[in-house]
Amino acid sequence: MSHRNARLTVHGRRLLVERVLAGRPVAHVAAEMGVSRATGYKWLARYRAEGEAGLYDRSSRPASSPRRTPAGLEAEICRLRTARKLGPARIGPILGVPASTAHRVLARHGLNRLAWIDRPTGVVIRRYERERPGELVHVDVKKLGRIPDGGGHRVLGRAQARAAHAPGRRSTGFDYIHTAIDDHTRLAYSEIHPDEKAPTCAGFLLRAAAFFTDHGIDRIERVLTDNAWAYRKSLLWRQALAELGAAGKLTRAYRPQTNGKVERFNRTLLEEWAYIRPYTSNHERTDAFDAFLHAYNYHRCHTALGGQPPTSRITVNNVPGQYT
Repeated sequence: MSHRNARLTVHGRRLLVERVLAGRPVAHVAAEMGVSRATGYKWLARYRAEGEAGLYDRSSRPASSPRRTPAGLEAEICRLRTARKLGPARIGPILGVPASTAHRVLARHGLNRLAWIDRPTGVVIRRYERERPGELVHVDVKKLGRIPDGGGHRVLGRAQARAAHAPGRRSTGFDYIHTAIDDHTRLAYSEIHPDEKAPTCAGFLLRAAAFFTDHGIDRIERVLTDNAWAYRKSLLWRQALAELGAAGKLTRAYRPQTNGKVERFNRTLLEEWAYIRPYTSNHERTDAFDAFLHAYNYHRCHTALGGQPPTSRITVNNVPGQYT
């Protein structure tokens, strides 16, 4: 692609060459087209040497870079980054190179941000996004301790909370937040349940599909889950998939980042709903859930969507609840 101030595009260069080959002086044609005589001779020489291909821009990358960091040193910089998660300021003194050089090497290899690296393994995380809504839906369950009446330690303080929940007192148990999120739009559907058993998971999937249908996603092609028993062995789950005409897909064992979009939603859920303020009861927190989910889908800025909410990627008009 030509730079923004270039006088001639490929089409203009072709016109220049054609006019010169028709018998007109290079100086005259160059003046007509607003370029120098030297530029005219340059494109004529390239055309005679390479034909049509010579009229296209060449890479500005040099044929050789004698001062580039040696490959062995680059490999060691990358190894320190992936194995020890060190930054350029610490890698530089260890290897005797400027921090700026270490940073350039890490950027060249896509390692300049720790957020792009899987912390336990050091493997670079591959980002992806499906091309159309419904092509892939991520499903997961987040287990969350219930809040006792009167509040937990965030309201009472740790000492008083321990006294209130002394040994022998019955546990408040857990809530299980089931979530389905569309890979392309990031549209999310969630429900709070008392368990994550197969009937609950299967029923949730069918209701999630109905929600997506109401929002213009007519068909779910694949559903990605972890390796929990309800997804891996349950006949009810397989029947729900068959009813939707969807294929089930499991993540690799011990690789939750494979299902990263719903895992990231779970983190948002904790930060912007579950732990955003102290709740005095589990009922109070549950009542706030629908408002959080509505804001997430219709109003909250999503960095992966250019600052727009998930519903901005839905083409159907008058999405339910969009303007409330």
